[in-house]
Amino acid sequence: MTEDSGKIRIDKWLWAARFFKTRSLATTAVEGGKILVGGERVKPSRPVKVGDELSIRIGPYAWSITVEGLSDRRGPAPEAQKLYREAEASREARALLVEQIRASRPTNPLHKGRPTKKVRREMDRIQDGED
Repeated sequence: MTEDSGKIRIDKWLWAARFFKTRSLATTAVEGGKILVGGERVKPSRPVKVGDELSIRIGPYAWSITVEGLSDRRGPAPEAQKLYREAEASREARALLVEQIRASRPTNPLHKGRPTKKVRREMDRIQDGED
């Protein structure tokens, strides 16, 4: 937590808090309305301060967080997690969504992608009738 002014750009904060891999991805998400501050769309240059309520949507996942600290540098994940506090309801909803996505995924243990050269030869031998 290195920022002393009490405010930092939201795209820079999202990058430092490890929600996005690059600042340009964070900027694109803010411009696209995926990030809401207090329920309102904002611009990437909007300053975020301690106590702001953020709603973040990345793909099917959504976070409801409160800003706890400010940083303008990207550090290790444990340090980044200290920058925000996630609402318990948000955490539970995301865990439920993960389980639903896992459950809806088709499972076929026989199909593991493209067959190897060895497997193709065995399949050809079986089809040709050579045992």
